[in-house]
Amino acid sequence: MKRAPGKPGPMFGDKLRFRFSKTGTLRLLSHHDLMRCLERMLRRAALPFKSTAGFHPGPRVVFALSLPLGVAGLDEVVEIEFLKELDADETLAQLRSQAPDGLAFNRVSILPMKITGVPRRIVYRLAIPEERVETVTLRCAELLAQEKVWVERLKPNPKRLNIRPYLRNLSVVRSLREREAEPLAERADHILALDLWVTGTGTARADELMKLLNVTDLIDAGSVVERSTVELRDEFVGTDPADIPPDGQADTLPLDAAAIANLIQQKEEDQLVSALGPVVE
Repeated sequence: MKRAPGKPGPMFGDKLRFRFSKTGTLRLLSHHDLMRCLERMLRRAALPFKSTAGFHPGPRVVFALSLPLGVAGLDEVVEIEFLKELDADETLAQLRSQAPDGLAFNRVSILPMKITGVPRRIVYRLAIPEERVETVTLRCAELLAQEKVWVERLKPNPKRLNIRPYLRNLSVVRSLREREAEPLAERADHILALDLWVTGTGTARADELMKLLNVTDLIDAGSVVERSTVELRDEFVGTDPADIPPDGQADTLPLDAAAIANLIQQKEEDQLVSALGPVVE
């Protein structure tokens, strides 16, 4: 049973959507390790979760969008199916009691079984020092003014990809320096905000844009990239019919053998650096 409109009381559902944060040293936990961690939490909390079929069954869990390694997630999404209707608030409390430091479950909502969260928009943030604000702001404007913004990717097949359609906005905004408990970017004077569309055919990656904006040195020096927003299609309520993700495939160009070899070498160098310290994937 579900709560009647206007009446307080428990809300029950057999598919629940949780909003959670993954911060601190836990941002270095891979997506697969996070899934294993969540399974252990569900088992310790004795929650009756549904399992997948096959030789290696696991919880029927869907993350709206995996988080790049080394990036802190402030409002991520995971959906879990259960064998029976559970009190949503009690289930949230049970998960909170089993969560390790750095993994915080913040709120819960009941989801119809046929609905699965599909992201439409994400926002990455990075604190920018005062002396870099002007140059980074100008570089944001330059990229947005370009008709096409090309990046090179190896997977799923080597290609040059135009990510310009995925760039909703790139900007440096002023922050208010909130209290110490707030996320890192909120305590900075200025924040680089990468506002990106997510489509069925892909999106732009944080590491690609950090390189194009010439701010990877800040990450190498210890600054943390945060994903502050994961906006879902079924939760979005908007009034501007033009403010929608692009439709269709992005432009691509083939890579020649020399470009592929160079890209592989760069990836190997990045992996070597990541062994010494976190990078944005």
